[in-house]
Amino acid sequence: MKKFIICALCAICGFTTANAQAKFGHVNTQEIVQAMPEFTTARTDIEKLTQQYEADLKSMQDELQKKAEAFEKEEATLPENIKTRRNQELQDLYQRIQQTYQDNQQALAKAQQEKMQAITTKVLDAIKAVGQEGGYVYVMDMSAGIPYISTTLSSDVTAQVKAKLGLK
Repeated sequence: MKKFIICALCAICGFTTANAQAKFGHVNTQEIVQAMPEFTTARTDIEKLTQQYEADLKSMQDELQKKAEAFEKEEATLPENIKTRRNQELQDLYQRIQQTYQDNQQALAKAQQEKMQAITTKVLDAIKAVGQEGGYVYVMDMSAGIPYISTTLSSDVTAQVKAKLGLK
């Protein structure tokens, strides 16, 4: 029984000592990502793509507006079958505009996800490398909305991660 108690005390003391030496880190990934030139490039690319899509939609909307105005002017003098056909053409063009808008939104979301995925992977790899090199048990992201991180008991490794990525 004495041996068991002694072993248990040694195990508890050993665990407490090992726990006291654990290192914890925190990082602000949002700050790191925004400092990356890849992020600026990705944002610029997405803005250009957005402008292209908006110009395309504007062109389609202008075409619809012109056709609708022309139809309104001629409507009274047109035979019923031509009225029906032109009305259907206007509805088809309107539906094409709506479909194009939805397709553009999906394409933008996909492009943004692809560009950000590469950036995020690069940042996470750098965080992992800094954590391993520094012997950290955990490196938590402060920009992720964690309720509380004691910055006195945890080391800020943001600068180290930036250095690992070659950022200032």
